[in-house]
Amino acid sequence: MNDIFKVVLIIHILFGSVALFVAPAAMLTGKGGLWHRRWGKVFFWAITGVAITAVALSLIRSGLFFLLVAVFSFYLALTGYRILYRKTPQQRAGKVDWTAASAMILGSLALVTHGVYGMLTSSFGIVAIVFGVIGLWLAASDMREFLHHPADKMAWWYSHMTRMLAAYIATLTAFSVVNMKFLPPVTRWLWPTVIGTAGIVIWTRHYRRKFTGRRAATNVALPSI
Repeated sequence: MNDIFKVVLIIHILFGSVALFVAPAAMLTGKGGLWHRRWGKVFFWAITGVAITAVALSLIRSGLFFLLVAVFSFYLALTGYRILYRKTPQQRAGKVDWTAASAMILGSLALVTHGVYGMLTSSFGIVAIVFGVIGLWLAASDMREFLHHPADKMAWWYSHMTRMLAAYIATLTAFSVVNMKFLPPVTRWLWPTVIGTAGIVIWTRHYRRKFTGRRAATNVALPSI
């Protein structure tokens, strides 16, 4: 069993390394361009590999918490990818979307429960609570959008960007937990989320202003001659 664990762990690290270094390439290339899509797909499948191997590692040795974190991380990448197939009101959520959101709610509730129980003996339980609350909010937001398509035509774009960046934050979190032993445990887990969330908010606001200005310019009526 130890040999199997080591092999799966190596594969897990390889997938994680690919995700860690490929994501910036997707961020820096032109949005919607050929290389953006190519790097984005590599990142998505690397995250998928990370999630699958994380589940295997959790079942072999690591326990429930890492299993739930794997579900959380994969959901971010999956929804960031799936939103590309729901850009218009005519493109409805499918079974895979509803199943993923339902699984995320169950997993997030389990994370919150795990965290509350963990707080009885250690402050580390706050990590599970934070991830669980975020997961509940994301899944609930997705289900609401499944039923009521957003009025903003660029909503899919913001969602795609937010989820993919959040998936990258999860990758950075894993790197931090493993390599930044000089930081306190809670800090190692949460600093990427704190800084990354602030970055997502700033980036999203930037593009909202950009797209709003572009739409306003196209809606200006031409003067009569």
